[in-house]
Amino acid sequence: MSDDKFRDLQLSDSALIIEKPPGPRSRELLQKQDQTESAAVSYPKAIPVAFEEGKGATLKDVDGNIYIDFFAGAGVLNTGHCNPEIVEAAKAQMSKLTHNLDFPTPIRAELVDELLSLLPAKLRNTAKLLFVAPTGSDTVESAVKLAKFNTGRIGMISFEGAYHGMTAGAISLTANKSLKENLMPMLPEVHFLPYAYCYRCPFGKESSDCGLECARYLEHVLEDPKSGIVDPAAIIIEAVQGEGGSLPAPDEFLREVRRLSGEYCIPLIVDEIQAGMSRTGKMWACQHSGITPDIMTVSKGIGGGLPLSVLVFDEELDVWEKGAHVGTFRGNVVAVAAGVAALRFIKKHKLWKYAARLGEDVFLPRLRELQDESRFIGDTRGKGLMLGAEFVMDKKTKRPWTEFAKDVRKACYRRGLIIEIGGHFSNVVRFMPPLVITRELAEAGLEIFADAVKEVEDANKDTAVTIASSK
Repeated sequence: MSDDKFRDLQLSDSALIIEKPPGPRSRELLQKQDQTESAAVSYPKAIPVAFEEGKGATLKDVDGNIYIDFFAGAGVLNTGHCNPEIVEAAKAQMSKLTHNLDFPTPIRAELVDELLSLLPAKLRNTAKLLFVAPTGSDTVESAVKLAKFNTGRIGMISFEGAYHGMTAGAISLTANKSLKENLMPMLPEVHFLPYAYCYRCPFGKESSDCGLECARYLEHVLEDPKSGIVDPAAIIIEAVQGEGGSLPAPDEFLREVRRLSGEYCIPLIVDEIQAGMSRTGKMWACQHSGITPDIMTVSKGIGGGLPLSVLVFDEELDVWEKGAHVGTFRGNVVAVAAGVAALRFIKKHKLWKYAARLGEDVFLPRLRELQDESRFIGDTRGKGLMLGAEFVMDKKTKRPWTEFAKDVRKACYRRGLIIEIGGHFSNVVRFMPPLVITRELAEAGLEIFADAVKEVEDANKDTAVTIASSK
């Protein structure tokens, strides 16, 4: 499939910096935000810019600079900024009905049909849907609640590196310790087991002699009555970890997790909030391994840029009574209309195939070249257009280099590329562009990244010499 059809969706075919960022108008708005909004605001602290327009995989700031977007609003904008088909659908709905609680409407029925048609095959004919409040965190909350209703258990198993949201239950399942310090109470009996982070294997194994130790350890804690881990209400996992550092789990590991959850009668929740909606080269990230979850959390990309979340689960779990889970903005009708347009756009253009090809043909080859050229890129990985480059002080010791990754983010921003970092040590540059990015923009963005890496390497020559001499 040619990307010519996506060329008209962009503001430009390259980045364009005409005013050194942050420009004067950006600084003015950033200062006002700093004075009036909470200190909890995060993204502008790392990327100080004020945007006013977006199209496709490009953004324009208030000073006229144009950026290539490799972040896609944290995975919300799979179909691109201001996709005209989605904008028109939302406008049309706005003129008819804007809020409807959970009463049925024709557009809601259309979204149900579109989503069901795209679910993993084994779930397609047995799925029930629940529209929950607008964020991914809300979807996770409802998934946990559903699992507990069904099993009567209180415990949960999550994984190291996991990110499932920021509400009380969702943050309990999130692995980042700094986000949870001094936060009480949270969900009881949440246990974090090793994820298949092969670059930093928690068991010290290499891929060649791994033996799926992570899966074996999960089996151990489920089997051993004195493992200290209570029988869980559910296991929740990301098939590709996002905030954890763009980490795709090996298919064999996911298949073992699925087998064990079935064997021990534990509902399996697969969090598709960031990795779903064609992001990884399949419609759903779990499809790479061929597993079918009992419960699937869906948000971010499904709304086409508007807040929308849906819980998908096997009909056998639908034990709730009327009103067991409610919320005012469940399935907001304007977001639903945008979601119908987004799903149809994805199907029409087979965005999963486009993402897979662009990842394999453009992103991964160039990132691997840079890994070979750089002394400080220890690992490159990913699926589709959900990729990462991990920075280390030394490739042999794999000592994380957080500041290097942060400096690369700054250098990219100054050149007109928006990226974000993640990973266990915040040392992974993540690549997650809108799925309508053209090859031309992708290549231009990757060259900006390459130049930024070289700039930071040159600025750290003395540090590199010190590291080498200390071996």
